[in-house]
Amino acid sequence: MRTISKISLAVIFISAFAVGCTEKTGLNLNTSLKQAVNQSASDLNTAVSSLSSTKAFSILTMSSSSLKSATATEATYKVYIPLDTIKGLYQYKPATKPDKWGWSLIKFFKKTATNSKMIVQMPLSKITNPRTLRQYNPSDTTLANNFQISVSDYHNDYNSYWDYDYINSSEITIDNTVAGNLNIKSIVSPTNGIQYASSYVFSGSYTAKYAYNSGDTTVSSFSILKGSDLLYQEKLMTIKNDTARFGREHQYILTIGNVTLVRKAGTSSIYVDGILQPNATVSVVDKAAESEATVCHKRDIKITFEDGTTTTVSALIGKSIDNMATLFDSLHSVYFAAYVVDWIAYDVYYGRN
Repeated sequence: MRTISKISLAVIFISAFAVGCTEKTGLNLNTSLKQAVNQSASDLNTAVSSLSSTKAFSILTMSSSSLKSATATEATYKVYIPLDTIKGLYQYKPATKPDKWGWSLIKFFKKTATNSKMIVQMPLSKITNPRTLRQYNPSDTTLANNFQISVSDYHNDYNSYWDYDYINSSEITIDNTVAGNLNIKSIVSPTNGIQYASSYVFSGSYTAKYAYNSGDTTVSSFSILKGSDLLYQEKLMTIKNDTARFGREHQYILTIGNVTLVRKAGTSSIYVDGILQPNATVSVVDKAAESEATVCHKRDIKITFEDGTTTTVSALIGKSIDNMATLFDSLHSVYFAAYVVDWIAYDVYYGRN
């Protein structure tokens, strides 16, 4: 999991177009492209506005600079931690001075009960401002443990930078109310490559997902759903092809509601409910040379409609892009609540309590 953010992802995907989109969106096959684009963008903006206003969204602001552990990147570092090793209830308590290991995270927690799960209770402010986790302030004694992560499945088998597997299935609770569920599965193998998937299911109807799989066909995707309805999906694929330039064929697909934009082999097309719109054109603009340019990062899409008028994806969903980038980065690199679990797991493993 810690290495995913370091891996250069120049990728894409092939998508089947769902016939059921017409019923789900309320649009019909006679709807103009411009209407479909505007309606789909409006639905996405509504969704992102809703989920970004939730309490759970605040935990997605953690960054790599405050979370990474140097020991986890050493080539000779090995660890095996199943859930049974770390299960129990851990409650936050302020620490006034370092122990012999320095400010180890477990110093700020006390195991107060047994449990079949690993349950961590702590102040939400320590999650949203992780740099303060290993610091003591006298006012910390007044903080309520109003954040909880309850881990029902956990497995950390880390053998080297290129050989580990990791699972974390957790329920997040804020102020005694379930705020959503986090699911992570990451496998890195010298022979089988990388398989990675993470998702956050908000307590309402929205889900954000990220996935990456390497191989002869390397695939990555980022999605936002309302229930089972796909509101947004950006997919990238790199396919091994000896006849293609540099031996790889690249494809890119962006779906917003029932509108799908496809670029492959130097051509671009746009579809509504899977039906090609031959009188419209699409151009992809990468604002910087990046291995994984996305709408969230360094990419924009220009659409020219049948009547000759134009718009861009950034103009349609500009107010949502920053929050979508937060979701993308969080799920792409998993720099939020899961690392609290990992920190405690390592400290328990090494007996630092």
